[in-house]
Amino acid sequence: MTVGQQRAWDRYWPELGTEVTALPEGPLDVTSWFGRTAPVVLEIGSGMGETTSQLVAAQPESNYLAVEVYKPGLAQLMLRAEKLEVSNLRLLRGDAIVLLRDHLEPGSLDEVRIYFPDPWPKKRHHKRRLVQAESVALIASRLKPGGVLHLATDWENYAEQMMEVCQGESQLRNRYADEPGGWAPRPEWRPVTKFENRAHEEGRVIHDLIFERI
Repeated sequence: MTVGQQRAWDRYWPELGTEVTALPEGPLDVTSWFGRTAPVVLEIGSGMGETTSQLVAAQPESNYLAVEVYKPGLAQLMLRAEKLEVSNLRLLRGDAIVLLRDHLEPGSLDEVRIYFPDPWPKKRHHKRRLVQAESVALIASRLKPGGVLHLATDWENYAEQMMEVCQGESQLRNRYADEPGGWAPRPEWRPVTKFENRAHEEGRVIHDLIFERI
């Protein structure tokens, strides 16, 4: 980590973050951690926090949980959050599936966001992709009725896999089923990152999928 990232980690992690493996058994007490009752948004894979920090700042009415394995990314997210003076963010480091399975109760989330997950482009690695039938079923079970699963990717065949998996999940319905291909229009409120700009420059189409818990 950089000096600044280490400083942010030392200063903010004890209050804002925890390791998934360090959580006590049973459900995470989100209300106590945030000190309030509010809609809960979970972002899986916050990366370096470029998008996440802006989303958190734009949604002060929500309790925003970000889960990520990359320590420098979480430190950078805390630096960005400090500059934006947000207070509605908490961070978890570790496996999102373990968090969902063991520490989040059914029907406890208002939204789950997965933006530009690792595409594992080689066919033999596709099984490592996050968005699979089992993970989507688990995520759907943790959403409240009417809760939203929002996915975005710039890899065509991963987008198609996401669509197939989500359409095959009986707990979900596509909010944009009537749109061509079932793809959601790109939400104006989702910030455009350098990563996304590069995808455009390289000629890759960004696909958004927005499904709702039945």
